Amino acid sequence: MNTATSSAVSSVDELAKSYRWCEDVARSQAKNFYYSFVLLPFVKRKAMCAIYAFMRYCDDLSDDEGIADRAASIGQWRADLQAALSGKAPSGAGSNVWPAFIDTVTRFKIPHQYFFEMIDGVSSDLGPRHIQTFDELYAYCYRVASVVGLTIIHIFEFSDPQALELAEKCGIAFQLTNILRDVKEDSEKQRVYLPAEDLARFGVSPATFAPADAFRRLMAFEADRARTYFDKSQPLIAMVHWRSRASLEALILIYSRLLDKIVASDYDVLARRVRLSTPAKLWLLVRSAREEIGLVFVLALGVFAILLGVLRH
Repeated sequence: MNTATSSAVSSVDELAKSYRWCEDVARSQAKNFYYSFVLLPFVKRKAMCAIYAFMRYCDDLSDDEGIADRAASIGQWRADLQAALSGKAPSGAGSNVWPAFIDTVTRFKIPHQYFFEMIDGVSSDLGPRHIQTFDELYAYCYRVASVVGLTIIHIFEFSDPQALELAEKCGIAFQLTNILRDVKEDSEKQRVYLPAEDLARFGVSPATFAPADAFRRLMAFEADRARTYFDKSQPLIAMVHWRSRASLEALILIYSRLLDKIVASDYDVLARRVRLSTPAKLWLLVRSAREEIGLVFVLALGVFAILLGVLRH
């Protein structure tokens, strides 16, 4: 084998290894996201895993208290991103993700700005955070969630420019739902994303979230806000390529049902973490896939969901 051929084989092997690593990350950590990935064609599923692995590593840098200087680590990650997108070898950690990530970004022509905006978002979480207004919250949600939506619809593929606006709104809905679910967990990290103007309006303490009745009224107000963004983004499903619609619908259904469950719990998010069970997520997967796949596969997914539910109880 000559040198050129050896180099090409090495490059192909390196890319395949990178994609496998990204898939392992997504499978073990993506939770809500990964369920929707399985409905995508193989190439798109791999691409989603690559983007998720990039986002996961980026997000972990802001949350890992074991990192001595998280600001410096994120700064290095930004420099590595710039290097990778410029065709240079990144010098920092996270080397496993880069070949698959660059291949995905290039293949689906994803604008580079989204990834830098994503880093801006996680950087803003390095210290205590107390959101003051909904405009400030919207900007935060855009950087940490809407840019994710704007990224993945390039993988889903679309032709109507309006899809970009709807993907932004979809990201806002997802992040507002996450914020409502994680009020207690975020507060313990000195992060209060519920806007101070809303806390004051409903008479809720930003330190204790008391009194309870006022807190429930505040949460209902914020849940209605999230639901509005879900409703506004609904036409997005029909705008993406038909082979991607089931995946997007599953993703929206999972987050929408999570919001429903928060509401049904009477906003009991301070005592426990509200979540959807694995069988519930799998059933939503079946529902989303009903028009895209054969009846036998739908029944197989349903049986798998039931068996998994039994095994987990």
